[in-house]
Amino acid sequence: MNSAVNLWPLLGVAVIVLGFLLRLHPVLVVIAACFTTGFAAFMPVEALLASLGTAFVKTRNLPMIYLLPLAAIGLLERFGLREHAQAAISRVRSATAGRLLIVYLFVRESSAAMGLTSLGGHPSMVRPVVAPMAEGAAEVQLGAQGKALGEQQRYRIRAMAAATDNVGLFFGEDIFVAFGAIVLMQTVLRAEGIEVDPLHMALWGIPTAICAFIIHAWRLNRLDGYLRRSAA
Repeated sequence: MNSAVNLWPLLGVAVIVLGFLLRLHPVLVVIAACFTTGFAAFMPVEALLASLGTAFVKTRNLPMIYLLPLAAIGLLERFGLREHAQAAISRVRSATAGRLLIVYLFVRESSAAMGLTSLGGHPSMVRPVVAPMAEGAAEVQLGAQGKALGEQQRYRIRAMAAATDNVGLFFGEDIFVAFGAIVLMQTVLRAEGIEVDPLHMALWGIPTAICAFIIHAWRLNRLDGYLRRSAA
């Protein structure tokens, strides 16, 4: 306890902050921060290079995990995924932007409650499918009144589509007993001498999820009212 703590390795954090503020290349910033931290901690050059190589080998598959889905989504959008989604929903005369997003909220929250958190998401579902379908429903809704969907209304619908995905995922996954946050809360409570069954914690997430669904569905219903008032 009497030994001094070496705080010089924290200079790597300052290098990252400075590099991002100067808008430098992220890879170069991270490498510079690694070398700064290593030299401040008096690590030998061989050990520092070995650590960088080990970290690279462990994470070399991460770019494929992120780039392949983005490439597939880009190809789908290039061949008219958004246009087909808008055309499909425009055939349903009773559909509105709010009703469509309420259905997606139910599906997203229910699937997340079963641990299927990868079925939605902003890049894979909201941007290419859900938001265009909501815009198509709004265009039909306003077109019946002889109005066109404006830019402000379009961005409002996109924002609500993204918020719907967030709400459904956040409150739905709290019901799943194997969710990481439930395990973390159980670990913290156990450290404080409080024993809690993870299943009980997951069950207590159900009332919160139901309230979140009702409140956000009410907000989506107000979205339809906002579009009607904009058309008027």
